[in-house]
Amino acid sequence: MDKLRINGQRLWDSLMEMGEIGGTEKGGCNRLAGTDLDKQARDLFCAWCEATGCEIKVDKFGNIFAKRPGINNELPSVATGSHLDTQPTGGKFDGVFGVLSGVEVLRTLHENNITTPTPIEVSVWTNEEGSRFQPAMQGSGVYVGRFDLQQELDKTDVNGLRLGDELARIGYLGEEELGSRNIGAFFEAHIEQGPILEDEEKRIGVVRLGQGIRWYNVEIQGQESHSGTTPMHLRKDAMVATGKIVAEIESLANRYDNGLGTVGFMQVYPNSRNTIPGNVKFSADLRNPNPDVLATMHEEFVAYCDAVAKERNLEITVDNFWYFAPVEFNASDDVKAATENLGYSHMDIYAGAGHDACYMADLVPAGMIFTPCENGISHNEIEYSSPEQCEDGANVLLHTMLTASKRIAEAAGAPVTEDEGASV
Repeated sequence: MDKLRINGQRLWDSLMEMGEIGGTEKGGCNRLAGTDLDKQARDLFCAWCEATGCEIKVDKFGNIFAKRPGINNELPSVATGSHLDTQPTGGKFDGVFGVLSGVEVLRTLHENNITTPTPIEVSVWTNEEGSRFQPAMQGSGVYVGRFDLQQELDKTDVNGLRLGDELARIGYLGEEELGSRNIGAFFEAHIEQGPILEDEEKRIGVVRLGQGIRWYNVEIQGQESHSGTTPMHLRKDAMVATGKIVAEIESLANRYDNGLGTVGFMQVYPNSRNTIPGNVKFSADLRNPNPDVLATMHEEFVAYCDAVAKERNLEITVDNFWYFAPVEFNASDDVKAATENLGYSHMDIYAGAGHDACYMADLVPAGMIFTPCENGISHNEIEYSSPEQCEDGANVLLHTMLTASKRIAEAAGAPVTEDEGASV
């Protein structure tokens, strides 16, 4: 099967068809978790997988699993997957490329009448983006036990709509028990979402580490007052304090190798041009692949917020509501071997963003395959990975999964071909 390849044009056509669901004028996608558009995307995925002979199951958090039988169906599956939800101004490739690469693997096996030694599964994880409901990577996090099921189902969006109710409304609140899938390895194909592969002119990134992440909700309580009558030294201006903290987040990230810091969300009250802001709520995002460095960044951030509160006589609340520890991908050698056998240029790389494979690494050996994206841009409507780059990534995924399936069967002393199975 060394010469087996996926159909690159079919993969591209599927990406473009999926991209029409929630498509934006600028060529991107707005397809948030639990919406009618999310339902349309899920329905299309299920239809495509059923056409390849898959059985579809949905768990109690809306995660979807499409399973194609193998020779030894009692053995653990080799699985892949990602997400179909997007950012409000997202692209066609983030997450979706990983899901549809898995669909293309299923189609390639189906049309070539190949029965793999173990079953093959493709998953769609609920609300990976964390845009409408927080935190990110919610579906895979609940699946592996990082988050409590009921607590996450009870999360609400900015309009007060409950996630569990929205999943039920669109028909994707299932009965499958969480963590119950028999999976032996998990691989995720994904666009890099950064500029390194493009800059280094490499076709594939072999992901060795996953970035550590801390997400915060910060609230600053000051006092509203008239902007024309309140002297500067008597003000309790929540926005000025916010500005100091936002600037410190940038400085903090720059103090450490591979440090990253972002403020991407903010609410100002009362949000009037001639009133001193009395309350500001904003997000903070700190990242580093080294757990010790990330812990230090956290301590310095909290200490700085405390200092600003005392200096300006304000109340500042810092809620570190999500911590994602750095992860090592133990199945990355499988990705590297497949890439080398295909003759693709490659390099080791770490994942700067969080991914569902990072949580799946809690349970099984996991690996990630990165493909370049134009100018490293993601979470943007102009996000782009070429047809050739997508084809490369899906071919690596195909051969990585085939190798892992054979290895799992051999380790169990089970047949790896149908002829062997018939003779047993």
